[in-house]
Amino acid sequence: MAGTTAIGRSRRNTELTLVVMAGLITGAAYTLAALGANAEIPARIGPFLGALLVLVGIAHLAVRLMARGADPTLLPLTAFLHGIGYVMITRLSERLAGLQTLWSLVAVGAFVATLFFVRRPADLARYKWTLFFAGAVLLLLPMVPGLGRSVGGARIWVTVGPINFQPGEFAKLALAIFFAGYLAERRELIAASTWKVGPLRLPEPRYIAPLLVAWGFSIVVMVGQQDLGFALIFFMLFLVMIWVATEKIGYLVVGLGMFAGAAGIAWRAFDHVQTRVDIWIDPWSRPFGSGYQIVQALYGLGDGGVAGTGLGRGSPGTVPAAPTDFIFAAVSEEMGMIGGSAVIMAYLLFIGAGLRVAVRTENTFEKLLAVGLTTIVGVQAFVILGGVLKLVPLTGVTLPFMSYGGSSLLSTYVLLALLLRLSDTGARRLGEVPDQPTPGERWAAWRLRRRARRAHDPSGGAGDVPGPVVVGP
Repeated sequence: MAGTTAIGRSRRNTELTLVVMAGLITGAAYTLAALGANAEIPARIGPFLGALLVLVGIAHLAVRLMARGADPTLLPLTAFLHGIGYVMITRLSERLAGLQTLWSLVAVGAFVATLFFVRRPADLARYKWTLFFAGAVLLLLPMVPGLGRSVGGARIWVTVGPINFQPGEFAKLALAIFFAGYLAERRELIAASTWKVGPLRLPEPRYIAPLLVAWGFSIVVMVGQQDLGFALIFFMLFLVMIWVATEKIGYLVVGLGMFAGAAGIAWRAFDHVQTRVDIWIDPWSRPFGSGYQIVQALYGLGDGGVAGTGLGRGSPGTVPAAPTDFIFAAVSEEMGMIGGSAVIMAYLLFIGAGLRVAVRTENTFEKLLAVGLTTIVGVQAFVILGGVLKLVPLTGVTLPFMSYGGSSLLSTYVLLALLLRLSDTGARRLGEVPDQPTPGERWAAWRLRRRARRAHDPSGGAGDVPGPVVVGP
């Protein structure tokens, strides 16, 4: 491969091998699910495998051409999680499977577009305030009368004509970039804590104010939209990034205390939140009411046991919202504790790879952005997995890459592309692959050369044309 090194070739070949393995696992799972349900191999197994290989092939080819030094495990882990989730969605609803196929195409297209347009991640820091206001607008959009829509007690949806989407899925990416840009610029001033209030030493108000506004937005989301899940994701994003930027654990302790206090107030103020906490503590008190989802999910987990009932041989459809909130329960019922553990390990490996990207870069903005993006996936996965396993109160967020939902799938593939770009940039700085100019930089250099030639030769090169030869006196 031209313009790369042995390290770059090795990473891309490793990625290709792992992506093919993920595709084969998905194809095998799809076939087994059809055999278990209908005792026959599906007639469309060929088109399914063909479409699957085309999708993962396009994603791999984009990385091979535009991010040659990127981490080789992030895309295969995504392909595995996405594939298993798609098989379960197909198992549960043919209609939703068709829609998920369309959203998968759109998500891979957004993945390729992000890799193409974001060539230098540090350039994103210049748009931090624009992204801050965009993220704020997206967060507040569901509360606009006529646009916002309440589902399951949480007002996190926006309806525009026939299109329904969750703006919070895109707001979290915008705010992650804002936090990274702002903290990279002012982290030393925030860490200095030069403002003395009695026995306490705090950061100057003008430096910490934008971050407090962001914290306020997470509280507005929790109160106005009655959604604890997105509020927790936004606040943990804010908290982890300021902790990493300042290296002061006090921010983590105080921040968790502030959020716990706000959550306690929300629990007292809103019946919706009280109900979720009550069924978390004892879902069996309302087994045919508000606790029905969790009870059915726990039955499914119990039926799955260690090895599972077998793909296509369980009853995951008895759990309401199985393709979205409870897809992990569906996987664990038919694939057992082994399959559920594989999913959890895939998320842990993804988080580890994301943090490795942060460790390998010396650029502060890129380091913080990698931490923020990884935090989004990690916290969101923990929140929904913990809700299904009854470790934390159930929230309405989706399981990244696996659950049905266009907004979630689109935003997580953009997140994946940004992580891969950050990884590739770190590899280029370390000299593992050659750092070649981007198309935009080549265009700018060509324009500069052209302008320089014109400055030295106002005639536009006409002086280079020889004139007539005169002979004699």
